[in-house]
Amino acid sequence: MKHNRLLAFNQAIQRLLLTLLILCPLSVSADNTWSYHQENDRLTNRSYSFALSPLPPRGLYDNIRLEVVCKDNTLHVAVDADSLIASQGSAFGFEYQIDKNPPVTLQMKTFKDTKRRGYTEDQAKRIVDDLLTGQSIFIRVNTMIRTVLSAAMPLENAADPVKHVVADCGLSLSGNATGEPVYSLSELEQDFAKLSPDQQQQVLGKIKRIIREMQ
Repeated sequence: MKHNRLLAFNQAIQRLLLTLLILCPLSVSADNTWSYHQENDRLTNRSYSFALSPLPPRGLYDNIRLEVVCKDNTLHVAVDADSLIASQGSAFGFEYQIDKNPPVTLQMKTFKDTKRRGYTEDQAKRIVDDLLTGQSIFIRVNTMIRTVLSAAMPLENAADPVKHVVADCGLSLSGNATGEPVYSLSELEQDFAKLSPDQQQQVLGKIKRIIREMQ
């Protein structure tokens, strides 16, 4: 009798270990890819959506995540960190670099109810366009105590979640319908800087005419 109980116990342990071995790789995989989520705001009870980045490798970078959010039909990009960024409602420096392109520096602002989470609305579309052009992103956050938080994360699985959020906001991405690569503002700035002064003036003249025609 004791032998049978011991055998049944060992078999149960083996099944449990096998289950854990099967589930663990799935959990690790989910943590290392971008994902799409929908939640309800507790204050307004309105639903909103967001694309969440994976966490950077432990031990190499700070614990930071990026979010592309559509809330109240407004698109914004948020950064979430465990460490202190700035006092509530305060601006702070944020820098991101797509692949080996030149870094882009801008200002974010913390939410009114937290010191560890910031966002930008004005530069959200630009960041999203850049996210969809690269394979990886490296970010830096300048904190109020003059320390720098940094993180790196892949972008290979970011396209579908990010595009889903952008569509939730009723926005479109250039090249999205045809499958052509997105030509981001940072790429335009790089290409424009390579032109001669005369060529730059020609480009500016054409852009001016295009804008007037679209107004």
